[in-house]
Amino acid sequence: MTILITGGTGFVGSHTVALLHRRGRAVHLLVRDRRRAARALRPHGVDLAELRVTTGDVTDPATVAAAVRDCSAVLHAASVYSFDPRRRAEIRAVTRRGTEVVLDASRAAGVPRVVHVSTFGALVPAPGPVTADSPVARPREAYLSAKAAAERVARRHQDEGAPVTIVHPPALLGPLDPNLGDQTARIRDVLRGLMPIWPDGGFPIGDVRDLAALHARLLDGAPGPARVAGQGRFVTTRELLAGLRRVTGRRLPAVHLPAAALLPVGRLAGLAQRVLPVHVPVEYGAIYACRVARPLATTATDELLGAAARPLVETLTDTVRWLHEAGHVSAAQAGRAGAG
Repeated sequence: MTILITGGTGFVGSHTVALLHRRGRAVHLLVRDRRRAARALRPHGVDLAELRVTTGDVTDPATVAAAVRDCSAVLHAASVYSFDPRRRAEIRAVTRRGTEVVLDASRAAGVPRVVHVSTFGALVPAPGPVTADSPVARPREAYLSAKAAAERVARRHQDEGAPVTIVHPPALLGPLDPNLGDQTARIRDVLRGLMPIWPDGGFPIGDVRDLAALHARLLDGAPGPARVAGQGRFVTTRELLAGLRRVTGRRLPAVHLPAAALLPVGRLAGLAQRVLPVHVPVEYGAIYACRVARPLATTATDELLGAAARPLVETLTDTVRWLHEAGHVSAAQAGRAGAG
């Protein structure tokens, strides 16, 4: 059984590749840069030479059609995860168009099992409780809007009878983030003292290793719903900071303000970000997500995996420890977690 994975150089993709490889699955990667793929997988103990690799872009129909040929399953995890306004065009192109190309090619090739990685953010804002079957929302933010558009593509394939499963991960943390994505970078910035002001509200948080286990289960053909929520729990920003204080032993002082009051600040920071050469750790998208996010029901996923999600304190400890080991924060900034 050969499993094609797009987005294997990312946080989600690299953890999923590593888990499947450890379990003896034949993995085929579609990547734009082999060297980047090697760097992402090396910390997991995966040698790229042991995998089948196709170099190309998920938005190129010919490349994707060749890659899916003879595959028994496809995990489409490729997207651009960022709230950086400078990357809007790239986010739209890769996220929506890539989904169209990969799912069209998989269907044309008769691939019997396709897993599309969406996000909880494609389902908010919502008027009430959110489940994996909630209607696709129309978020007012570039990244979430692109993911919602991609989800509509995946749901259209489902409606037409294609064997597509949609997974809705929460915001993810954990070790070995090869590109230091927005969530991991946010933890780093907190530890560096760069985020003294936080919006109220919160968002679902999960562990990337739990999501990789869910992907592996689905790719192995486990029966389950057509739409699945990734494991995690809703965490307020106050709870997140309290958790970081607990695992580091540091005070990490912060001021909390209503998310609605901070949205204009986020917009101004986004405009400034377009001309500033350095990243501004104030993002409209992150503030917006804190305002509109809702808890996502995961009971069915817990039953599918036979286990609950990792505790938040474990995920935070492992994230901070890895940030220290990778040189992103100092021993003093990592506190107790860095000394463990």
